[in-house]
Amino acid sequence: MLERPERLIAIAVFMLLFGCVVPFLMVIKVFESTFFLNFLSYGMSVGGLLLGIVGIAMLRARQKRKSDDEDRYR
Repeated sequence: MLERPERLIAIAVFMLLFGCVVPFLMVIKVFESTFFLNFLSYGMSVGGLLLGIVGIAMLRARQKRKSDDEDRYR
């Protein structure tokens, strides 16, 4: 998982979408609003945000490392 930041970012996007769509579905009364579902959607949203930040940082670090390696051999 840590070698593939793209996969981490994809998981984060899914979690963020879940955290946004479920409250909307609760508002239009597709799902009943329960404490568990509210807590789950909040946790998925916050977790997705954190995973996305970590994934982007890891992707940027890998790109920088690759760039530094290319500069070293010029």
